[in-house]
Order: sequence, then structure tokens, then C-alpha cells
Amino acid sequence: MKKKICSKEHQKYLRIRRSKSIIILVIQIALLVFAVLLWELLARKEIIDSFITSSPSKIIQTFTNLVGDGSIWKHILSTLYETIIGFLLSTAVGTVVAILLWFSKTCQRIFEPYLVVLNSLPKIALGPIIIIWVGAGRGAIITMTLLITLIITIINTLAGFTAVEKDKLLLMQTLHANKFQTLFKLVLPANIPNMISCLKVNVGLTWVGTIMGEYLVSKEGLGYLIVYGGQVFNLSLVMCSTVILCFLAGIMYATVAILEKVVKKFFNFEI
Repeated sequence: MKKKICSKEHQKYLRIRRSKSIIILVIQIALLVFAVLLWELLARKEIIDSFITSSPSKIIQTFTNLVGDGSIWKHILSTLYETIIGFLLSTAVGTVVAILLWFSKTCQRIFEPYLVVLNSLPKIALGPIIIIWVGAGRGAIITMTLLITLIITIINTLAGFTAVEKDKLLLMQTLHANKFQTLFKLVLPANIPNMISCLKVNVGLTWVGTIMGEYLVSKEGLGYLIVYGGQVFNLSLVMCSTVILCFLAGIMYATVAILEKVVKKFFNFEI
């Protein structure tokens, strides 16, 4: 493989771009540190009521206690399992359904109104029905996650499929390509950026669905800790669980972002 030769101007541009990225990262970290320190200072000076808002030191102490008795790992693993299963199922099933609808314009026109209605329906209202149908267990939580994430996946993926340039589709027809060839040679490759964006959206929606499900039926998990902490007015437990959720969601989003970079490099290499 031949090495790419960059001009001095391009190298200078890359250095400036890298420097800007580093500066932005430093500012982001500095803002976070400032917010945490300010929060702790206001709590210690009793300018804000730490019983209601908690404080960083109390959150750290709560986390230390949970790690000490070992209970936190059970809750983290439970929530992670439900989230990952919901994420993988909603992405896979949503993509397959979008492909099936793309194959048939008639089916697409038939089911499109139902997709819109189901997407606008507040999923939490279906909680009692889910519990009756699936049971008050992990299945109900994953089902709630699917209800929240699946329809969005279908709509976004299908929109990307139907947005492929008509000139390219006409070219495939001119070359006598069938539907499967058009799908795998044109539609799917053209929609890789859209599908990655859909994965990023699904990360947030999956966590929302999992926590909502745990609010309803769970006896373990971070959502359960948040509900329990609120019931006993232990706001430090609530905030600690929320911080852990943010951290895990950030890791999951970063994983998708890394996948995006790998896919881009792969396709750029192939092209």
C-alpha cells in the first residue's frame, strides 16, 4: 500500500485542526471540573441544601459504600445487560423491517401511518399492558426498550434507504440489477453514515427505555436504585446512580463513535 504524501499546507492544516480538538477537549474538562468544584463549594457553604441537591463528596462516599458492600456491581451488570440486549435487538430488527419495507412500496405506504402513530404514543402508558403480557421481570424491561427504540430505528433507516439518489437507482436499473443487487451494492453502502447516526440515537433511547422499564418492574439495576433512593429521600444515592448512568452511556456512545471512525477508514481505504 502506497503512503499518502501530504503537502506542507495540508500538514499545517492538520496540525491546526488537531490543536483545536485538544483545546476543545481541555475546555470541556475544565468546565466539568469547575461545575463540580462550584457544586461542592456551594454545598459546603450551605448556599444550597445538600440534602436536596447532594454534593460531589457525598456522591463519592455513597459510591464507595456501594463498592464496599459489593452491591453496586449487581445493579450495574443488570442494567448493562438489559441495555445491550435492547440495543442489539432494536438495531437488528429495525434494520430488517426497514429493508422489508424498502422492498415493497405498497407495504411501505400501508404501514407508514401506523409507524407514525406508534412513534407518537407515550410508551410509559403501555407499562401495565407490558407487565401483564410479558411478566414483571427482565423481559418487560427489554420490551419497553424495544418499544422506545424500534420504531425510531425503522423510520430513520427507511428514510435513508428512500433518500438514495434516483440517478444512481436508474443506473442500477439500466445495468439490469435486481432488488437484492441494488440493496447490497448501492443502498446499504450509501446508508452507512445514516446507519451509524441511527446507532448514536439508539444509544440514548436504549438507556431511556431500560431505565423506564426498571422504574416499572425491576428489583435491581440503576433505575431501581434511583427509584429506591427517591422513596427513602436518599438523594446522594439518586445522584450517584445518575452519575454512573451518565458514565456508562458515555462509554457506549464512545464505542459507537470509534466504530464510526473504523468504518470510515475502511471504506476510504477500499475506495
